[in-house]
Amino acid sequence: MSDLAALDATAQADLVRSGEVAPSELVEAAIARAEAVNGQLNAIIHPRFDEARAEAAALDPASGGPFVGVPFVLKDLDGTAAGQPLHCGTRFLKERGYVAVTDSELTARFGDASLVVIGRTNTPELGLVPTTEPEAYGPTRNPWDPTRSTGGSSGGSAASVASGIVPMGHAGDGGGSIRIPAAHCGLVGLKPSRGRITLGPELGEAWGGLVARLAVTRSVRDTAALLDAVEGPGTGDPYWAPEPERPYVEELTVEPGSLRIGWVAASPDGSFETDPQVVAATEATAELLEGLGHRVEEAHPPVLADADAITGNFLVAYSAWVARELDRLRELVGEEPTAAGFEAGTWALAESGRAITAQQYLAAIDGLQGATRSIVSWWSGGFDLLLTPTVPELPPTLGQFGSTAASPFDGMFRSAITCAFTAPFNITGQPAISLPLHMSTEGLPIGMQLVAAPIREDILIQVAAQLEQASPWADRRPGIWSGA
Repeated sequence: MSDLAALDATAQADLVRSGEVAPSELVEAAIARAEAVNGQLNAIIHPRFDEARAEAAALDPASGGPFVGVPFVLKDLDGTAAGQPLHCGTRFLKERGYVAVTDSELTARFGDASLVVIGRTNTPELGLVPTTEPEAYGPTRNPWDPTRSTGGSSGGSAASVASGIVPMGHAGDGGGSIRIPAAHCGLVGLKPSRGRITLGPELGEAWGGLVARLAVTRSVRDTAALLDAVEGPGTGDPYWAPEPERPYVEELTVEPGSLRIGWVAASPDGSFETDPQVVAATEATAELLEGLGHRVEEAHPPVLADADAITGNFLVAYSAWVARELDRLRELVGEEPTAAGFEAGTWALAESGRAITAQQYLAAIDGLQGATRSIVSWWSGGFDLLLTPTVPELPPTLGQFGSTAASPFDGMFRSAITCAFTAPFNITGQPAISLPLHMSTEGLPIGMQLVAAPIREDILIQVAAQLEQASPWADRRPGIWSGA
């Protein structure tokens, strides 16, 4: 049964449908794997093993869910699950033992897909930094090197998938929080288009529309099939992406033709140095795409070099969003947050946000929307995809993103490098995917990001499937591996 760890979610579900394995066997094996390695990783912080066993036992293999009986994890952020803890990486909610009272629509759709949740995973406080090291729960460790970060904010889910505990896990992305953990842990991570997946019923949008939710997986086909299972608007959503022309799983075998693809590896605004191994990986990916018949050239949207248009406006809005997040927590528990319940960086950002006027906030949103028009025009000007590193550095060692009362913004400033290639496409709402195409000489994953025009997940899946076939990654195993 330990061989199950090597199978993706599609293959595990096929075993159940064929009658070779029962849902209970899949779930029991996943629980055993979690018990074997979670102590080393600190990935699952709210186990629900007994509940998962009961749910698996009650599943009908012929129920019709695409992932019947497949074990899954939910992130302790980016949505609620009735009766399960929701602490969002904070001492504030942890100390009050907060438990959610309703399901998010996405959580319900995961259930409709017949996934079985075995636990909730670790996340940085409110998802504010791209590493999973909350003071409330301690760091999650990377299965490829436990001294390294898993990325964030979906780092607990990424470690659970990369180590083989589960084949895929829930994730959310407000500045790279699906793609960065995917890159650091050697996984596939798709950030869907804005409005592709509902954030309801509790939210119409999060962070001004920057946040999108889905999962980290080990295969492109799992990403496509899960997107098919959960995409679509919720009642009363403020905006939504149009329904795809055909199921995303059908895109796996569609030839995209010869696409025009731009690529960039260096910092567009000159604010950081990309690691030489990451540069080499990007160049190799550009060559691989050219070998697949695409027209590849070094090019990118010029406005990416305009730090004021992107970073300056983002920081103003970001502070206001953090202040609002703390207000939401007060509304959940009926108690006023204080500095004692939060990390120094979180509290300082919220205090900054409270000092921002409505006019300043709206001016920042206008600036971000203006940058969006400039960035997206590059695609309408003749390009089909943009290739970048997902992250311009190798997975950093733990301990680099902390904040103190004396230097509360250190973590945020350090995060700017990690998020440099991912955050712009949260601002624009475009779909983007990270693929685990390369490894460093140290044996660390290097993720490559592809960005498509708005609502063109179909092209991303087509090209991602091409790359997966041309340069497969399924047989790679990290040092901390829960399977055979």
